[in-house]
Amino acid sequence: MAPENPEAPPRQFRDLSLGMQLDNLKAALTGDELFSFRGDRDVSFLPIREETLVETTGLSYIRRAYFQLSEGAVYIMSFSLDTRFMDHYSVFTSFIKKYGEPIELSPGESVWESDDTRVSIERPLTVKYIDKTVFNRLIEESKANEGRELLRREEFLADF
Repeated sequence: MAPENPEAPPRQFRDLSLGMQLDNLKAALTGDELFSFRGDRDVSFLPIREETLVETTGLSYIRRAYFQLSEGAVYIMSFSLDTRFMDHYSVFTSFIKKYGEPIELSPGESVWESDDTRVSIERPLTVKYIDKTVFNRLIEESKANEGRELLRREEFLADF
């Protein structure tokens, strides 16, 4: 069932891709009949990490779609599929035919990776694309911030 020369995990679904800028994302969502994108009403700013979140409903196969942007570019795309029209087995076997066997397989998720991309099929039925370079940078920044906060806490306690 798996191909001899599997493709690398995708960074794109239809006209939506990791790394695209917010204006291009909004235009792509507006032009795609799978989504009920309502423009800026579906766009939120997350001040804690200075990120943008786009959340929109889908039509037919897609129930909801989420896009997280850092520094104005998409680094996570998540598509929650409607199980009335699509099943986990169909998505999973379609991925295996194109991308080969997953590198991780558990009851909760199946994962395909390349150097810069992670794609997973999760339960409940969700397909998620992650730009690993941006995601890993954000994790490292978060760890550094936690370390600084711990140091400030220790300095505060030493004042007593």
